[in-house]
Parts: sequence; C-alpha cells; structure tokens
Amino acid sequence: MDIILATNNAHKVEELKRMLEPLGYTLFAQKEKGISLEVEENGTTFEQNAYLKAKAIYDLTGCAALADDSGLCVDALDGAPGVYSARYAGEPCDDKKNNAKLLQAMEGVQDRAAQFVSVICYIDEKGEAHYFRGECPGTVGFEEKGNGGFGYDPLFMVGEKSYAEMTGAEKDAISHRGRAIRLLADYLKK
Repeated sequence: MDIILATNNAHKVEELKRMLEPLGYTLFAQKEKGISLEVEENGTTFEQNAYLKAKAIYDLTGCAALADDSGLCVDALDGAPGVYSARYAGEPCDDKKNNAKLLQAMEGVQDRAAQFVSVICYIDEKGEAHYFRGECPGTVGFEEKGNGGFGYDPLFMVGEKSYAEMTGAEKDAISHRGRAIRLLADYLKK
C-alpha cells in the first residue's frame, strides 16, 4: 500500500520509512510526489495539527496520507513547548535556538520531568481519519549530549542516554514516534 507522508521534515520521513517500510508499506515524502505544500499548523493540540497536515495531502491527492505532529512537553513549564516545539524560539524553526531557549527556561529547575508526544493521523483511501498517540517519559538534560537525532533529541534523556546518543533502532524501540507507529502498524494489519 502506498502512503504519502505529509511533512517536509527529512528526519521524520527517515524515521517513518525506517519503521513502516519493513512492514510492507511504501511511503513517499510529499516532495517525492511533487507536492510542495506547507500547511499552517494552527491547531491547539497534536491531534488537530496532525489532521490538518494529513487532510491537506488527502484533499490534494485522494491517496492515503499520514502526518505526525509531535513535541516535547515539560512538566515544570506547564507542558510547554508542546505543540509549539518546532517554533519555540520563533520563526524560522531552528533546533539550536529551541534547545538554547529550553535550557534557559529550565535554569535552576530541579524537576526536569518531561515527555515526548507523537500523534499520527492516518487518513485512509476513503477519507476516514484514524489517530495513534505515543508518549515517552524522560527528563530534560542539563546540557546537549550526542550527535544523532534532531530537534530536542540532544536534551531529552531516557535513563542515562539522550535520544541523540541512541542508534536509530534503540530510539525506535522506546520513542514516542515509535510507539505511535507500532499502534498504526497494528491497525493497518487488521
């Protein structure tokens, strides 16, 4: 089955393909299909933003579409940056600036509990939306660690390792997106 990924984020495309293609699905980044759409993410929840992106691709193509909206929710910051994770330090999106702003916001904070959240909206060939939510609890580190991953990965600690210190397989096994994708895969197998 072919599925179009409603994202311009090359890192998300890589993770989604790495986890779903071995299950027999063919995924295409929207640009692989000649789509240069940039959907305004003006929802207030991960579900709303994922739906906006998937629906835009479905409406344009009539093909099955999948979108992920994800972010880091920090307890001490009342869930921020949350749905605004990618734009936390303003436009244009900049991982280094976002991480610097998060570290500044967390100065002197002892309770560093956080969770990464991913919501996948899959719109099937009939136009019906299905949602899959994955979460991974962890903490915000005191400094960036590791060279892998993207976004807040160098700051998000699960045990003694940051996401950025994990291999792709290690991260996929525990990550928020990995959990959401496994729920989606279970659904698609039915």
